[in-house]
Amino acid sequence: MPFDFEYAVKDDYKGLDFDHNSNSDGKVVNGQYRVVLPDGRTQIVTYTADHYNGYQAEVTYEGEAQYPEPKPYNPAPSYSAPAPSYKAPAPSYSAPAPTYEQPKPQYGAPQY
Repeated sequence: MPFDFEYAVKDDYKGLDFDHNSNSDGKVVNGQYRVVLPDGRTQIVTYTADHYNGYQAEVTYEGEAQYPEPKPYNPAPSYSAPAPSYKAPAPSYSAPAPTYEQPKPQYGAPQY
């Protein structure tokens, strides 16, 4: 089936930039897609596909790879610790009184 389509996405906030276009006369599909790589280059793939030669792609790059020094992740705190809204409770009890007496010996002096 012959077809023709194209789409593109460019989102500067997220750093996304890619597109794809393709068309076919019913026998041969021709197309191209581009994507911005993490190193800053743009990868361009131009392709042709049919039932006799298969998928044939030519890959090229635009721009120069850049590897900036990563910055340490130090997020600012989004909240502060809450102030205590209570006092420590005062004890409501006293030390327990002993409830036993010293035991009496159960044995007598040894006999020789």
